[in-house]
Amino acid sequence: MKYSKYSAVIVGSGVSGLFCALKLTQIMNLPDGLLVITKSNFGESNSRYAQGGIVAVMKSNTDDSAELHTKDTLKAGAGLSDEAAVKFISENSDEVINDLINFGVEFDKDENGNLTYTLEAAHSVRRILHAGGDATGSVIEKTLCRRAKENPNIDIMEDSIVTELLINTDSECKGVITYNSLTNEYQTIYSSAIILATGGIGQIYKYTTNPGVATGDGLALAYKAGAILQDMEFVQFHPTALCIPNVKKRFLISESVRGEGAKLIDKDGVQFMSDYHELKELAPRDIVTRAIYDRMHKDNSECVYLDATGIPAEKLAKRFPTISKICKKYDIDIASKPIPVAPAAHYMMGGIKTNLEGRTSIRGLYAIGECASTGLHGANRLASNSLLECVVSAHELANYLSFMNLVPPSKIDENIKRVIDSYSAPISEEDYDIESMKSELQDIMWEYAGILRTEESLLRGLDLIFNLKNRFGRKTRCLNRDEYEFRNMLTVSQMIIKLALRRQESRGAHYRVDYQFTYDKGLHNCIVRGQGEPSFA
Repeated sequence: MKYSKYSAVIVGSGVSGLFCALKLTQIMNLPDGLLVITKSNFGESNSRYAQGGIVAVMKSNTDDSAELHTKDTLKAGAGLSDEAAVKFISENSDEVINDLINFGVEFDKDENGNLTYTLEAAHSVRRILHAGGDATGSVIEKTLCRRAKENPNIDIMEDSIVTELLINTDSECKGVITYNSLTNEYQTIYSSAIILATGGIGQIYKYTTNPGVATGDGLALAYKAGAILQDMEFVQFHPTALCIPNVKKRFLISESVRGEGAKLIDKDGVQFMSDYHELKELAPRDIVTRAIYDRMHKDNSECVYLDATGIPAEKLAKRFPTISKICKKYDIDIASKPIPVAPAAHYMMGGIKTNLEGRTSIRGLYAIGECASTGLHGANRLASNSLLECVVSAHELANYLSFMNLVPPSKIDENIKRVIDSYSAPISEEDYDIESMKSELQDIMWEYAGILRTEESLLRGLDLIFNLKNRFGRKTRCLNRDEYEFRNMLTVSQMIIKLALRRQESRGAHYRVDYQFTYDKGLHNCIVRGQGEPSFA
């Protein structure tokens, strides 16, 4: 096994990880350097596929304010958002957006050179910045990737998945073990600052807008290490993803399309959102998702349709070039033909419990971005708040670490040595059909722990996953990246179901058909730690 050391290690190369890396090298000296680890190609992440935009509460936008944005976020969060966290992130929006601009991100502007804002569901004013029309995440991601590659203080390790967090007898994180899928080699990397920026969990569901890398790796690593996780029952299903027969990966049709005036219609061309909410197409995501799901069920249909034909063709082409291009690939001209859409797993509102500086319950272990739970999103994420949280949390973590002496450990204790030695033990060469087992897990989660849940369905899903886990059989080391990802997916799926069983009410994205009410008092976050049972904080 190879060994190396770094002042700081960032696991994941999405917007949160890259922004944190750039800020760290900008504001502090890192004598042992900084390493960014990605299990795929550099920059492949959920961030890259974020179309709609990024919330920007800018001082120059006189129609908006931090107070107004905070109010919108708290309302969408269905009583579980942390108000202090929401206010802090909102109030720091202007600074981090200007940081992104200084790093070279070019947000869309009007003919006078002013930033242009769009409207999305449950926002009371236009406050969403976009770039490249409908390619905001991609533009931000590519810009930060380019800056990171140019930075001599940032090392990049591709095709490597982290398989273990190294926790010593004092419950401190002192490094990671990685597996390189190209060389089939393991490496131990020591550091006093391990930052998880591993993104989401969408791949545990049959239908998702997330890329293939979104397998919940950071959540599973933190859980195994004994960190506190919270609100895992709150999985957001995006209401409008392109629905093409026999295609599991559902391309996101941004909420901004509805913000610009597109309407949802059923198979007979009838608008139906007025039957479900006074805000119609711009109701909170969970409500729109369930409305579409209900209409599909009543019509015995695989989808509904998003009708954007009322928007001028020139505006559609300019504002939504990516969506137009993808739909055209399936012979859909969005200027003249409605888009077939259906819900898909999109975002994890919960995650590794952190404060606003990214600190977890384990010293030396930090988490930012979608894998973290700062308290911003509560039970239902407000559209485009995710990218804002990524950069604000990364900014705060970089500032926090700048006051620390980041020195890799000079020696290791028995706990860590025992873990490292276990990677030399022999392993069964049994060949598992991981692709088939992943598909089986995705079907289970979609069917039994998806948009609508009951105690019966959740218990059935948990039982099926338990059987699947026993069939897999890998308890420690795995043979390849696919097996490691599948093991992580099993862990995360079990956590989601266990916390969903514990929350016997309907709130935000968590909808229990057998508990359709929402408690008016006693609002608490549901947490889980290590091998313990879920409980309310």
